[in-house]
Amino acid sequence: MTVSFREIKRDSVTKARRGELHTPHGVVETPVFMPVGTQATVKTMTPEEVQDAGGRLILGNTYHLYLRPGHRIVAEAGGLHRFMNWGGPILTDSGGFQVFSLGPLRKIEEEGVWFRSHIDGSEHYFSPEKAVEIQEALGSDIAMAFDECAPYPCTKEYALKAVERTTRWAQRCKKAHRREDQSLFGIIQGGVFGDLRRKSAAELVELDFPGYGIGGLSVGEPKDLMYETLEVTIPLIPNDRPRYLMGVGSPDCLLEGVARGVDMFDCVLPTRIARNGTVFTHQGKLVVRNAEYARDFSPLDAECDCYTCRNYTRAYVRHLIKANEILGVRLTTMHNLYFTLNLMHNIRVAIDQGRFDAYKRDFLSKFNLC
Repeated sequence: MTVSFREIKRDSVTKARRGELHTPHGVVETPVFMPVGTQATVKTMTPEEVQDAGGRLILGNTYHLYLRPGHRIVAEAGGLHRFMNWGGPILTDSGGFQVFSLGPLRKIEEEGVWFRSHIDGSEHYFSPEKAVEIQEALGSDIAMAFDECAPYPCTKEYALKAVERTTRWAQRCKKAHRREDQSLFGIIQGGVFGDLRRKSAAELVELDFPGYGIGGLSVGEPKDLMYETLEVTIPLIPNDRPRYLMGVGSPDCLLEGVARGVDMFDCVLPTRIARNGTVFTHQGKLVVRNAEYARDFSPLDAECDCYTCRNYTRAYVRHLIKANEILGVRLTTMHNLYFTLNLMHNIRVAIDQGRFDAYKRDFLSKFNLC
């Protein structure tokens, strides 16, 4: 396998584990959070800044890169790594979640999905084969199979049909995939129905993918229900394969996911809320654009040693954001990415030292979820 996983240590209290994900562009320590580079860029950040913040594996978006600049242009540039000047590993999603989130702008058929671009309304078609073709052109280290992401809530009948279609499409993706320096991961679906998760996992494990995404969560269901679904799903994935919880990135969910055995995460949350003037701190979220911080000359988080917290105050960052200065959202993004990636670093250290459960409880006791 081009991409392989090795478990190094398992926590004695929880199901958390430390591991190494081996890829053509380097070894990644897990559990890992992947910053999202939707359009071949982590918004407002240079690749060097992402790396300095602790980023080692980033995510690119097949749907968006297909629409612009187009996968053929990326291929002509020498692939996504060269195009965006990123030397580390890259995972690309299949575009399935984006296509299915278009609602009335898409039409599902057995062969694939017709959809209209959110940019100009032009009509396009994604099939499992097309999703593989695009990702092979992009040249990511890890590609994801094209799946059907059922919404929440949905009926069990709908979720079952989505599971069955996801399996058929996974088979077609595996048959179409040819690129030897790229690995293809399957995606387990099933909504919040435990028996459907078991069915989906069994069918995809039978296909022997080198890694498995857990899709269809963090789509509106209560967090407790997401955790229950993870507890059903994760034991069904072979221990020597990485487990990737898709679309999850809040600090509490990262800790709870790791506690249940998740190895990989991605989410736009840290960068998205940063652009809205909200940052993570060890006490919880802080909306720095609020008026109460106009004369607050303390750092965003006194316990953080990121570039922003070492050099700037809440008052200054608020001023930049209120004045629509680009530096403002750069500084909040730098902080949120560092905060999230440093959390994952501390999680790995805690697992290594046999104190993950205590670290988790201590962090969450201080972190205000509101």
